[in-house]
Amino acid sequence: MAEQPDELKKLVAVATDLALSAKLRIKSIELMGNYGTHDAFLALLGLAANERLTKEERELALKHATKIIRSARY
Repeated sequence: MAEQPDELKKLVAVATDLALSAKLRIKSIELMGNYGTHDAFLALLGLAANERLTKEERELALKHATKIIRSARY
């Protein structure tokens, strides 16, 4: 479990790197959603609030955060 926050940090870095392709940033957001943890939930909320990301990326992050809440896995 100690690796998970480091992995999430890397995924957040990819998701917020505007020099990368949108496809790669979206994949990163989807992977964070698969974690289903409290840390992933918070990271996704941070992405949803990031005004530098596209509307679609922000909505996707919010969608995955909502799925985590609904599943109550954390």
